[in-house]
Amino acid sequence: MRTPPTRRAVLGAAVAAAGSAVLAGCSDESGTGRGGRTTEGASAAGTGHGSANRGGPSPGGRSKGEYVSPDGPEVAAAEAARGSGPLRKVSLVAAPARLELGAGINVDSWAYDGRLPGKELRVTVGDTLALTLANNLPAETSLHWHGLNVRNDMDGVPEVTQAPIGPKTEYSYRFTVPHPGTFWFHPHTGVQQDRGLYAPLIVDDPKEPLKYDKEWVVVLDDWVDGVAGSTPDSVLNELSGGRGGMGHGMSHGAGGHGAPGKPAKSNGGKPLSGPSRLEKHSYSRLLDSHGGDVAYPYYLINGRVPKAPTTFDAKPGERIRLRIVNAGGDTAFRVALGGHKMMITHTDGYPVRHTTTDALLLGMGERYDVVVTAGDGVFPLTALAEGKNATALALLRTGKGTAPAATVRPKELDGRLVEAHELMPDPSMELSRREPDRIRRFKLTGNMRAYNWAFDHDPYNPHQRHPVRAGERVRLEFYNATEMWHPIHLHGHSFGVTGPAGRRHWATQTGRAHWARKDTAIVRPNSSLGVEFEANNPGLWMLHCHNIYHSDVGMMTVLGYLT
Repeated sequence: MRTPPTRRAVLGAAVAAAGSAVLAGCSDESGTGRGGRTTEGASAAGTGHGSANRGGPSPGGRSKGEYVSPDGPEVAAAEAARGSGPLRKVSLVAAPARLELGAGINVDSWAYDGRLPGKELRVTVGDTLALTLANNLPAETSLHWHGLNVRNDMDGVPEVTQAPIGPKTEYSYRFTVPHPGTFWFHPHTGVQQDRGLYAPLIVDDPKEPLKYDKEWVVVLDDWVDGVAGSTPDSVLNELSGGRGGMGHGMSHGAGGHGAPGKPAKSNGGKPLSGPSRLEKHSYSRLLDSHGGDVAYPYYLINGRVPKAPTTFDAKPGERIRLRIVNAGGDTAFRVALGGHKMMITHTDGYPVRHTTTDALLLGMGERYDVVVTAGDGVFPLTALAEGKNATALALLRTGKGTAPAATVRPKELDGRLVEAHELMPDPSMELSRREPDRIRRFKLTGNMRAYNWAFDHDPYNPHQRHPVRAGERVRLEFYNATEMWHPIHLHGHSFGVTGPAGRRHWATQTGRAHWARKDTAIVRPNSSLGVEFEANNPGLWMLHCHNIYHSDVGMMTVLGYLT
């Protein structure tokens, strides 16, 4: 059994130990740390939100000032170094769709090719992926390749790396697939991801060392769209007190947001409606936090409600690789397979030293690969919505037996739970042991009442730039001053999770850093987290909370490579 309050005490102590000196560092105007390293705080003059080049790039043109443009020569050179493998052409249509969730539940939403989740896209590392997205939605959209470190102008962020994709238009993405693993794709426009616009992306490795018999892709989701008149936009409108979101790259028409301070509108200009979706009594001991902002009517695995679960068939004794993706908008899931232990093999697509666990915790955007040896019978794969008193369900069937009730809660959910910071990377994924060249500190700010989530009290502006240089080891430190947990996601890179922000645990004397590689990590309330990455993918890269509602009201910013 885990004891999250003890964890909070430990991590909270790390923040306290950092003391006033660290917090002062969050507003240090010198811009220089010890040993010549660049240390940048939330208010650092000329290096943080107020840095040069607030004009930003124009999609299709080079940046004004000193930052690498998403389509600049540095980006082209990095892509050329990746090579160009076999061409894989894909066509995708984003359009309104009538979706069936099981048990007689039908909803009107938006989806890719009319499916929920969207059809799995499977490619091989080194392939050249050429995907054309046709936008048949009544609003602008985009497509982001979550966790895949693609060339910058293919990253899919309107107003930063591309122009938004207008209704009745197409957009072509083309890039070399750089590394294997479990990924997914979704819009980076408004709160569209909380509709049905998402799909798994699996990148196979021809030299895959992991041995298994079958593979099961598991996509978790929280669902509100089309239920009793609710939409993600109406939910955002209620959460923000009628102000809507930042509307980054999204038109203020159908499915869009109102400008800050004005009510959001739907088709025809009428206020968005539906029952209240505020989560008022949520609490998760595991997260030591309010579980989430939104009371979702349904929780899904592979697009199905628990009363009509999807079933995966196998034979007793077979080794099954589960690729688990949390595609939710506002929900962390605790996942367990009844009657089985899981061997963790990857997190966020990157291999780790194999570790056995009973349960997993996935924040929004996180992925885990695990291997199980199938027992004989019918077993529940249960995803508990942390703090929300609800579950999602799928079934593993290897023989005769009665399916468990939709409300089943296997004992493994309360067993051993290994989290990402406890994992060690596969030796092939270990970062070199070196001191950071640049340290950037972010304070996570905001509260539920004002719904003013941001970094350093400064709401997102697409022209923000936090500078880094190619070749640097960059350390990001997150200090969560809120009473809410936040899954923080960095585009275009993987990072090593080093532990609380004030510490760097090497855990080895071999010259390598034993930090699990990820692209999304949970920062608990009144706590801190440090991560480090190699600046090896030039461009302009988003850093944001992957709670879709937190990001859309302002908890986002941009890291920019200097020329």
